[in-house]
This record gives sequence, structure tokens and C-alpha cells, in this order.
Amino acid sequence: MIDRLRQMAIFAKAIDHGSFRGAANELKLSPSVVSHHISQLEEHLGVTLIYRSTRKLTLTTDGERLLAATRNMLDAVEDELLDISGTSRDPSGELRVTLPSALSQSKLTDAIAQFMTLYPRVRLTMDFSDSTKELIDHGFDVAIRFWLKAKKSPTTRKLFTVNRVLVASPDYLKSKPGIKLPSDLQDLDWLALSPVHSRGISFTRKDTSVKIKPNARVFANDVRSLYRLATNGLGITSIPKFLAAQGVKQNLLEYVLPDWQLDELHVFAEWPANAPKHGLIHLLVNSLNEFDYTK
Repeated sequence: MIDRLRQMAIFAKAIDHGSFRGAANELKLSPSVVSHHISQLEEHLGVTLIYRSTRKLTLTTDGERLLAATRNMLDAVEDELLDISGTSRDPSGELRVTLPSALSQSKLTDAIAQFMTLYPRVRLTMDFSDSTKELIDHGFDVAIRFWLKAKKSPTTRKLFTVNRVLVASPDYLKSKPGIKLPSDLQDLDWLALSPVHSRGISFTRKDTSVKIKPNARVFANDVRSLYRLATNGLGITSIPKFLAAQGVKQNLLEYVLPDWQLDELHVFAEWPANAPKHGLIHLLVNSLNEFDYTK
């Protein structure tokens, strides 16, 4: 029985990492030993658990059933070990987080500061970038993402939503009179966030919805640079409202079509599937989820 439990744990690690090599590195085994344990488990059960290829591992139906049962078992054991050892009382360790550059000016930074105050033994590295970085490939523990649509998965959690607005400098708008409808924006000079602009921009007012796909004049992968370029009169851009507010207050920017609503951005936390249930990663995500972003 002990051998079977060990094989099940190795099987779960291989799926979490997506490869025998990834599991082997964490477990300090060789890939061939990992493969051997899973083959032994398949032979004992008389079923195929994984379809293997040179690029990825794919679960069979039997593999999905066993993985769910294995994760329940591992979670239960981990809970008991934590209760017995009391290691969760004074967390320590290192976290690496990647997040959009615009959020450096948002209340998310306040939420992270609160977390670090509560847990002084935790070390944190924050990578602010509007270029999407993969968790495993780039070695991050948590990724904060902007998504246009809500998303549900076992490894994501929604934190809050962000209102977007269209802005341009007063001088630019004086040179482009007659903007009354979204269709009037089609041929203006657009400053665009490169990963997002190709999807187009949707507008809503009461029961009316309109979508346009303007051609951008300038592309950038940093929302803060779009703000700065707009204040210099280069064109119109869509940015988070909390980022635009200061520029509007200082008369550096003006809202464009303020009676039309743009799609909200959903801010999510994402983490690796193999993150310990009661480890630092979940501690951070739970803390960010409980923070009041409306104050």
C-alpha cells in the first residue's frame, strides 16, 4: 500500500508539472524513475493513466479520476501535517509575483503592502510588466492578470474589476471636433496597448452596444506610457480610470464619450496547479482577495 501511495503522489506531481522531468526535479529523482513509478501504478491498476508524447502528458478518463482522488488525499494529509507542526503560524519564504505595470498605481499595491506588514518574514519580488509572462517558464509563484471576461478555474481567483475610459489631451480634441458617437473614433490617432488592441473596443450605452476596430498609430506594451503619450497630444487611448483621473484633474487629459461605457477589466490572480494548499502562494492570494478595494 505504501508503494501505491508513493506512486500516486509521483503521478500527481508529473501532471502538475506537465512532464516527468519537471516532477523529477522537484522530487529529486531521475525522469526514468518517475516514469517507472507511474508505469508500475498503471500495471497494478490495469489501466492507462497518461498518454505520453514528446511534448506533453495527457490524462485518460481513468487518469482524471485517479488525479482527483490523489489530490484529495494529498490535501488532507497536508492539512493534518500543518495542524500538527504549526508551521502556518509564522510563514516565511520567498514569493515572486508578476503583474501589469498599471497596477503599480492601484490599490492592489496597498493590498500587497498590507500582506507584507502582516508577514514580516516573507520576502517578495514584484515584476511589473504589461507583457504576459508565464508562471512556470519564468519562475513566478503568482501572476496578476487583466482579463476582459470573467474566468473560473481551480487555479484562478477574481480580485476586483477596473473601469476603463477613453482619454485624449484637450489640444488634440480641439483639432478633432464633432466626436459624438463611437463610429466617429474610427479614424482618429489611436495609442494602443499591443496585447489588447487587436480585439477591438466595445461601447455600451443603455441598451445600445457598438464595437469598433480602429487602426493604431502607436503601439506600446506599458499602459503608463500610453497615459504619457496622450498627455503630449499624440492621440486617443483607453486606460484604467484610476490612472486617468489625475491627468483629468490637472487638465492634461479629457474624457472622450464619457456617457458610453467600455468593457470592464477583471483582475485575477493565477497560480501553479501544484502550489501547496496552505503555502505562501495561497496565503497571498487569500489576503489579496479579502482586501477592500472600494475604499
